Amino acid sequence: MDDLSHMRAALALARRGLGNAWPNPSVGCVIVQAGRVVGWAVTAPGGRPHAETQALAMAGTAARGATAYVTLEPCCHHGRTPPCTDALIAAGVARVVIASRDRDRRVNGQGVQRLRDAGIAVETGVLAEAGDEINAGFFRAMEAGRPLVTLKLASTLDGRIATHAGESQWITGEPARRAAHGLRGRHDAVMVGVGTVLTDDPDLTCRIPGLKPVPMVRVVADSHLRTALTARLVVGARAAPTWIIARNGADPQRRHALSGLGVTLLDVPGTQTGVDLSRGLEALAGRGITRLLVEGGGQLAASLLRADLVDRVVWFHAPSVMGGDGWPAAQGFGVTRLADMPRFVRHAATAVGEDMMTELRRAA
Repeated sequence: MDDLSHMRAALALARRGLGNAWPNPSVGCVIVQAGRVVGWAVTAPGGRPHAETQALAMAGTAARGATAYVTLEPCCHHGRTPPCTDALIAAGVARVVIASRDRDRRVNGQGVQRLRDAGIAVETGVLAEAGDEINAGFFRAMEAGRPLVTLKLASTLDGRIATHAGESQWITGEPARRAAHGLRGRHDAVMVGVGTVLTDDPDLTCRIPGLKPVPMVRVVADSHLRTALTARLVVGARAAPTWIIARNGADPQRRHALSGLGVTLLDVPGTQTGVDLSRGLEALAGRGITRLLVEGGGQLAASLLRADLVDRVVWFHAPSVMGGDGWPAAQGFGVTRLADMPRFVRHAATAVGEDMMTELRRAA
């Protein structure tokens, strides 16, 4: 039995669903009967139907006695859909191979036990590292109550994102910008600060056709509701969700006007510099967001770094130097000792046109 190759196929399916399956994890499932693939699926956009039930439906009676390769431990609790463990048992599969254990306390080993109690052979931990990577956002939400946060930076070599006059379009080239849209497509939501909205008036959509069937959730950190009613994010709020994280008690008239245009307001406590971002991220997780891409600006980046809320950094850097009078990618946030700096470890570096994309992860 070639467990590794079939699990790699299931993992490839799961990666395709990233950014589209929330609030559920993106799961891949491949069903193999006598060496032949008879069913395969990924979690549907919006999180339902689950991968296992779709793959079983494709396999039909061929699922009896087959092996199911699943990237995440099958659920064993009743939610909006019946448990996937029950579907696998009813279909008569003989063996289930799993990459990652589910961190949801309603499952977490109980799904495996339910299958074994039904007489199904279960193997776990097959390509677990790859499975855990795909599920990193879901696991972060389960364990920390907030999304996995990736900070995207597009800057010069000396870390500048705009000239002192505010000109920023475009520091990086078209290939880098297309890669950035691909990054959006693999996240549930994209977040910016109100300064970016006022300066750039972005629409924050994924402009790669077919990559993201689920509309991008656009999030603005805007403590005093300064976002203009004519901003693209507001005008398009009924077509693609726009959520604003605001401080409790923000202007009631502005609240009413924004809500009337389809904007969702998330109230959190305020701070001296804006909103309590820890509480803001908890609010996003409470609405099902597991993978959050933060695109700017410098003040929001600094606030997240200061609060130790950045898990990953994707840095697009152009082969150019602007100088100290340009706007920094992260504003000052009180570092006085080298030991206090947030540190990251390089995970990958890729050339994208004339620019470079460096991926970093939080140091252990």
